Amino acid sequence: MRVMLALGGNAMTNRDGRARPEDQIDAAEVAMGAVAELLAGHEAEVVLTHGNGPQVGNLLVKNELAAAVVPPVPLDWCGAQTQATLGFVLMNALEAALAARGTTRRLATVVTRTRVDPADPGFAKPTKPIGRYLPEDQAAHLMEHGETWEDRGEKGWRRLVASPEPLEILDAEAVTALIEAGFVVVANGGGGIPVVRQDGRLHGVEAVIDKDLGAALLARVVEADTLVVATDVSHAVLAYGTPEAEPIGRVSVAQMRAFAADGHFASGSMGPKVDAVCRFVESTGRRAVITSLDNIVDAVTGDTGTVVEPD
Repeated sequence: MRVMLALGGNAMTNRDGRARPEDQIDAAEVAMGAVAELLAGHEAEVVLTHGNGPQVGNLLVKNELAAAVVPPVPLDWCGAQTQATLGFVLMNALEAALAARGTTRRLATVVTRTRVDPADPGFAKPTKPIGRYLPEDQAAHLMEHGETWEDRGEKGWRRLVASPEPLEILDAEAVTALIEAGFVVVANGGGGIPVVRQDGRLHGVEAVIDKDLGAALLARVVEADTLVVATDVSHAVLAYGTPEAEPIGRVSVAQMRAFAADGHFASGSMGPKVDAVCRFVESTGRRAVITSLDNIVDAVTGDTGTVVEPD
């Protein structure tokens, strides 16, 4: 069985959302304990992907603080740096967790590029907020370096970037080759480093790809049998936050799309996860699951979580 496991951003920070190095290492050890249980107990090929929002946020703060001294690092570079750093942290944690269970697996991280369309409408009007709020004078200095910032009222100014549709995982062949050679692979973190092809060359762009949509695309390309989107809740929920709230168990992809159309899933949280699992099921005819990290073994082997299946 080949499993694509997409870790939410909460898997790499502590419960309070802090992302100090020690917090990230501790969180990775918890997350990789669950992955090690899956690998130790089942004949599974596993590909891991992860969010990188807090880590990119940390780099953006460094950009802001140093902008008057050194040019800010472009956003695609931030994505590349966090992919490598988090891959390193996850591999160390997973190796230790496997050793504690008396087993080993070969591990690899692939710094992964994702091609987007330079004509994607998101580039004309960036809408994805990233990083922290700043006063106008500090934002103005960063705008001099070509960044887009928006006045958000009392909170201050916030940077906006495009969030284009992922079209192609350029390094998917390398990921597949490593899987078939027996490696557990960490790849496509943060949805991949966004690049465009222009004049016969690839160029990084100032954008953020939705990590769940990136995971769904990579899962399809590497021919995963199951996509598991691991988040901080055990199920997607209908009427979330109301007395009528109801967890969703096994469901057809058509019904899940209907729930989404009825407005049950927030665009900034569960909405992209639902869209991602639906895309994977629709394009492959296989199953996908949304559940919490501590349920991933049962999610792969049983009916735990929100299980989305073909119609």
